[in-house]
Amino acid sequence: MANQPLIFDYQAAKGKPENIRHPEGYCPFCDVAHLTNILAQEDDRIWLQNKFRTLEDTMQTVLIESSDHNGGPSTCSVAQNRKVFEFAFKCWHQMVASNQYRSVIMYKNFGPMSGGSLRHPHFQIVGLNNYDVYQNITLRNFTGVAVTQDDQREITLSTNPIIGFVEINIAIKEIAQIDSLADAIHVIVRYLLHDYMGGRLSSYNLFFYQLDGKFYCKIVPRYATSPYFVGYKIAQVQNPQRLAEIAQDISERLDNQ
Repeated sequence: MANQPLIFDYQAAKGKPENIRHPEGYCPFCDVAHLTNILAQEDDRIWLQNKFRTLEDTMQTVLIESSDHNGGPSTCSVAQNRKVFEFAFKCWHQMVASNQYRSVIMYKNFGPMSGGSLRHPHFQIVGLNNYDVYQNITLRNFTGVAVTQDDQREITLSTNPIIGFVEINIAIKEIAQIDSLADAIHVIVRYLLHDYMGGRLSSYNLFFYQLDGKFYCKIVPRYATSPYFVGYKIAQVQNPQRLAEIAQDISERLDNQ
């Protein structure tokens, strides 16, 4: 049956650190000397098992993007951002290729509305033992208003979003084009945090998928979740005029990157 919930382990969540709303809080990702269960490392990029594995029947891992506590796609250099995404996709693929999980998801939280608890830039890579995440989504969730398309990548704004209001989709056909995807995220995240909504947006998520022979990143600005979605699973989308304006804004920034 679709949309069965994952089971949250409250006991495992006890003591979990938080420093998004309390910046003075302890950061385990800065305390590299005490990290354990490291799976892979490249320079200051570290992939390790999540110490607070709060979801039953899963394998939860964390990928620390860099040693810069206040870093991330909106602040690091283009070259550094590319290395982060190359490493992240390599680790994601390793879990998928192990064939130990029914599906493997990769995503990133940023900001107080994103569902994350730590400011230090990181990804989550999670193997789900008995859950197929692709049962809940379709290719329709990744199509819509065209932003730009070339032989490296295709970017659209969803007209059938998963949650709404604005979902920005980046598609590439193969891993060799990962730098093009990383560059687009670099530009779009900066636009969302500094220009979209007059710079008032504080949070976003990145979600990654492998569908129909392509790799997708869905960038989702985050606000308080709409009651239409919370109560009825009804997504909302901006009207066509506003979507066209956002597409034009993003296209201009990509042209000038």
